[in-house]
Amino acid sequence: MSEPIVELKSAVKEYVNGSLRVTALRGIDLRIDRGEYAVIMGASGSGKSTLLNLLGCLDHLTSGNYLLGGEDISNLTDDELSEIRSRRLGFIFQSYNLIPQLNVLENIEVPLFYQGIPESAARVTAERLAKRMGLSSRLRHKPMELSGGQQQRVAIARSLVCDPLLMLADEPTGNLDSKTGHEILELIDELHAEGKTIVMVTHDDDIAHRAQRVVRFMDGEIISNVWNGEAKA
Repeated sequence: MSEPIVELKSAVKEYVNGSLRVTALRGIDLRIDRGEYAVIMGASGSGKSTLLNLLGCLDHLTSGNYLLGGEDISNLTDDELSEIRSRRLGFIFQSYNLIPQLNVLENIEVPLFYQGIPESAARVTAERLAKRMGLSSRLRHKPMELSGGQQQRVAIARSLVCDPLLMLADEPTGNLDSKTGHEILELIDELHAEGKTIVMVTHDDDIAHRAQRVVRFMDGEIISNVWNGEAKA
């Protein structure tokens, strides 16, 4: 058996606004093993964004359990979840989420700064990842001086800087043209081939075909879980 990186057990997420109670996830079970590349799909309001927030330790379950790398983190405090986000998770967003006042190297270094890594060591790591992303000639440029594809490459480098246990991508090509988006997806394919565990939310079936597994949501429930063309429990 492969090592599970993500295990959701009877996961429920409810949002309460006054007398209104909305159930976003309805007791789902989901396992993602080390090295998997899984895509999450579903219509707006299906629960896929809620799932990504929970996997990314940006929100708490109402009930059920979330095990990350074998550790049950369901009942951790916000500060404890923040520590896990900084050390064990990598994020790639549609809108890049770069800090406009910082240049390429500084943006990549941000997670290391919060971990107290010495500046010289952080710089070496940032330069290595920038080079890996084809950004060697843009190290001192700020986000507004970069194309969308270059900004996303910075974001990918930043997501890798702490060697994350799990990478989470939210529509990472949504703001890119088809050619640039294809280049970004090829980079993500390479990371998966190197053993990274990746969970991506997308609405694009062409992107979904690149993954090993497609998990489809509807009304807070998993309606299909397809691996290499075969449904799995």
